[in-house]
This record gives sequence, C-alpha cells and structure tokens, in this order.
Amino acid sequence: MTDKKLWAGRFNQPTDAFVEAFTASVEFDQRLADYDIQGSIAHATMLARQGILTETERDSIIGGLERIRERIAKGEFPWSVALEDVHMNIEAALTEDIGDAGKKLHTGRSRNDQ
Repeated sequence: MTDKKLWAGRFNQPTDAFVEAFTASVEFDQRLADYDIQGSIAHATMLARQGILTETERDSIIGGLERIRERIAKGEFPWSVALEDVHMNIEAALTEDIGDAGKKLHTGRSRNDQ
C-alpha cells in the first residue's frame, strides 16, 4: 500500500516524522474501520443509483471494501500512520486493490462528512 499523501504534489519535502505522528489518528480510530466501510458501501450504492458510478464500479468498490474488512478482521491489514486516519488507510488500500474506481468513492464526500 502506498503512503502517498493527497497533497504530496504541492510540497518539495516529505512531512516531518514528528508532525506525521502528531496529526495521525489511525492508531485510535482503527476501531471505527467497520463503520467506515459500512458508510463507504452505502455511499457507493448511492453514487451508483445516481448514475455517477456504473454498476460494475459499484460492485468492484463493494467487493474491495469487503476484502479489506476481512483483512482487518484477521489482523492482516497494514495500517499506516503516514495516511493519518482510518478512512485514508482504507481508501488507499481500496485504490491499490481495484484501481482508479477506488478513487471515485470520494466523489461528493469529504472526510469531514464522515
């Protein structure tokens, strides 16, 4: 899984390790992973109903999220502090698993909406 930040193209140097650790919440909010996945499945379903995602994209996203849920349940999911929070960890893993369709899950939704 890549630890590339969404804003990586805007800065010339990597984030200082202290700042990364200070701003990360993933060690605490991992326990919200199942809720994050449930919300993402509902969001993907809505996006497909609105014609923003194809049924194939929706099914790919939901399948990818279910695989991630299984890895988390088995303790096999590689959490990254560099990705800050539970949502970004899951979204990065999803995109790595299913490709560009994973990026579409963010459509019409901010992390703050969660």
